[in-house]
Amino acid sequence: MEATKKVLVIDDDPVVGKSFQRVLCGKGYAVISAASGAEALDRLAREDYDVGYTDIKMPGMDGLEVTRRIKASRPWLPVVIVTGYGSQANEARATELGVAGFLQKPLSPEMIEGSAQIALLRAGGTEAAKIETRGGAASFARNIGLFIAAPFIGLAYVVAFPFIGLGLLGWLAVKTLLRRGVDVDQPSSPESDVR
Repeated sequence: MEATKKVLVIDDDPVVGKSFQRVLCGKGYAVISAASGAEALDRLAREDYDVGYTDIKMPGMDGLEVTRRIKASRPWLPVVIVTGYGSQANEARATELGVAGFLQKPLSPEMIEGSAQIALLRAGGTEAAKIETRGGAASFARNIGLFIAAPFIGLAYVVAFPFIGLGLLGWLAVKTLLRRGVDVDQPSSPESDVR
């Protein structure tokens, strides 16, 4: 089955990434693992993902900081927190950051698959924001260029249209004359053969 959605799993425990791969790869997901927050942010700078999962407790940058940075650059990307150290304080902070969900370790296949489906459904409503935000300066410059070029393109059509129309009329006239010329050369009735 061809992968249609890309999942980034950020966890210093490689077993977690393998669990996600085992559950999601056969269901149309490509699962990419990152062992740290820094590695995840580097991957996100180079590739697009459809959903991210991050552990809270990791050496270096914790999962909440990773989530904050992801949401700052890609607010449309759903992030799900995976933790064995759940607390109300962590959940409150994650909710403020706009996470798509919370998973408590140990993970079951149903939890993994269900959370991916829910996160992607929630993200579907933010697709327009994703497209708009990605455009950036290049999109703005292209739009300005098209705005400036539009009158000249319209003028080109106005100038060219009569010539195209006259050319088509001329072609139809020649075609009609050629047909009539063929008809004139042929006898029109059997009486003309008798003479």
